[in-house]
Amino acid sequence: MAAFRYRRAALALTAAAVLPLTLTACGGDDSSSDAAADKASSSAPAEDKSSAPEEGATPADGPFGPACATVPKDGAGSFDGMAQDPVATAASNNPALSTLVTAVKKAGLVDTLNNAENITVFAPTNDAFAKIPKADLDKVLADKEMLTSILTYHVVGEKLSPTQLESGTYDTLQKSSLTTKGSGENYTVNDTSKVVCGNVPTANATVHIVDTVLMPKS
Repeated sequence: MAAFRYRRAALALTAAAVLPLTLTACGGDDSSSDAAADKASSSAPAEDKSSAPEEGATPADGPFGPACATVPKDGAGSFDGMAQDPVATAASNNPALSTLVTAVKKAGLVDTLNNAENITVFAPTNDAFAKIPKADLDKVLADKEMLTSILTYHVVGEKLSPTQLESGTYDTLQKSSLTTKGSGENYTVNDTSKVVCGNVPTANATVHIVDTVLMPKS
């Protein structure tokens, strides 16, 4: 009987000694799992935010503006195609400038524009000409002197970058001046005509396509 009680006491002591070790081992497994999870989390690739555009970025060196989306993607009328030709020829390949090209031909200015060097042309779109009542537009197109005056007022004798458009007054080939202002990708000419596709290169000119025909100052 005494021996039996001795064995029970020994078993109880053994169990008391083993139980803390077992609990410690379980706790160690959880810690290892947490460490492994933390390591996996830290080694996961972080989200790449470097490609996000910065706010307030200046316009790209190339063409910019909402109407640029209407320019053909390839061919002679594309930006790459227009860059290869002098300005009057380049404009003739752009469907959005067909009325302007008709006016340039009627005024006999094709060679003048194509042979000029380092000029800027503020080129009104077809929609810009459509703002003019048809009777008035027909009258202008039939009057070569008036037409020449209006068209040459859209030409400046130097290439104007977007930075120069921010605030400037420039002499035109018509012998009067125009003013520009704006920032980023938003510019106006004479406070009335918006640049809708700017900084378009041609072989001899920079073209800023505008949404309103400019009228010479009296």
